[in-house]
Amino acid sequence: MKLVLVGGGGFRVPQVVEAVGAADAAVRVDEVHLHDVSPARLAVVRSVLEQLAQRLPHPPRISAGTDLDEALRGADFVFSAMRIGGTAGRVLDERVALDLGVLGQETVGPGGLAYALRTLPHARHLAERVRAVAPDAWVISFTNPAGIVTEAMRAVLGERVVGICDTPIGLVRRAARAVGATSEGVTFDYAGLNHLGWLRSLQVDGRERLPDLLADDEALDGIEEARTLGVDWVRTVGALPNEYLYYYSYPREATERLRAAAQTRGQFLDAQQGDFYARAAAHPERALETWESVHRAREASYMAESRPEPTSVSAAGAPVGGGSAAEGAGAGDRRAEDLEGGGYQRVALDLMAALVTGRTATMILDVANDGVLPCLPDEAVVEVPCTVDAEGVHPHAVAPLTGDMLGLVQQVKASEQLLLEASATRSRELAWRAFAAHPLVDSVAVARLLLDGYREALPEVGRALD
Repeated sequence: MKLVLVGGGGFRVPQVVEAVGAADAAVRVDEVHLHDVSPARLAVVRSVLEQLAQRLPHPPRISAGTDLDEALRGADFVFSAMRIGGTAGRVLDERVALDLGVLGQETVGPGGLAYALRTLPHARHLAERVRAVAPDAWVISFTNPAGIVTEAMRAVLGERVVGICDTPIGLVRRAARAVGATSEGVTFDYAGLNHLGWLRSLQVDGRERLPDLLADDEALDGIEEARTLGVDWVRTVGALPNEYLYYYSYPREATERLRAAAQTRGQFLDAQQGDFYARAAAHPERALETWESVHRAREASYMAESRPEPTSVSAAGAPVGGGSAAEGAGAGDRRAEDLEGGGYQRVALDLMAALVTGRTATMILDVANDGVLPCLPDEAVVEVPCTVDAEGVHPHAVAPLTGDMLGLVQQVKASEQLLLEASATRSRELAWRAFAAHPLVDSVAVARLLLDGYREALPEVGRALD
């Protein structure tokens, strides 16, 4: 079986290969082909993988190149992990918004819309080449913002493209662990969009356990999402939110903290990864050791702005204050249990295994709505539980979204679909409407400034609309 990684020179590629080559991998991959536009980055990642292969029980054969059609020939699965504009683009996604007093984050709010604008033409091109060269391949999209990108690719490939994210299933696992359950006998209700959803029911052997969990201080302390958004708030909502709801629930506090930081998350990663590629290229014999050290720091600092120091918590429970996006000691660190669960590469491997072997798996995936959430258009990509087997991906029936949850999801999806149309028609007017429609942009005038700022700062955004 051949797996193609588009964005194969990316920093997180070794995680995928490690999962594929593990002793407990549910499916065997014979060849992993790395495709990237940067030969230099491909060379560094190959050095890491050559050293990683020495300790893997079942290392796949690694090939690499810059020709997309050649990469896709014979592919069974294609992982889309492209990052158009690299980490330098992410820096500008964040900074343009923050300089206008608006939340600057990679996938949420205007930063996510800018990221989508420069990515969508490339995502459509990839989908078209898969359809032409490897029409029987499944495409698994890691590319952020996953909901928008998956929706664009589905217009070309239909049901053979699926978006994935590790945060929702990680939330379910943490909640199950908090009530003393394993995956056996657990059923759940989760609904929303990528980076915008809620766990609304958790049943163990047919008994609803979520109300008991929400009432238990000690149990909630073991759930990162409850600590991030505040115990009182999750009890008020009556559900456990995806961790990215932090940005919608505390936009003022998040923005203040990010603006006061010595550097944004994007600046931290840009410097960190630039240093990694330089050091690994200079000393390829230590490439794996260098990668592992940098990877640990990256994971520990994820969403650091949502984890305050002990004395820096507002009355509402939201993080405030300054500091670096990577500041590390004490309360700013992620707990060891928060890092468990395998990450997005484990989700992708589980999806592959279910499709190939037919062994049924229950997962939370980004798929076409098709009536699952009647409040949204059928073509809209939503994030819901699904059963996966040899016949494909089958979304579950879930409870309808209502009230404030429904309103937020509809507003964000409206913004996303305006942006998709803007990209397809190269319309600046529709792009302006997309920015103005987003709930984290509080002014039509600011929406215009955001769009103009991104077009000026990021050539890929300008080309997408000009």
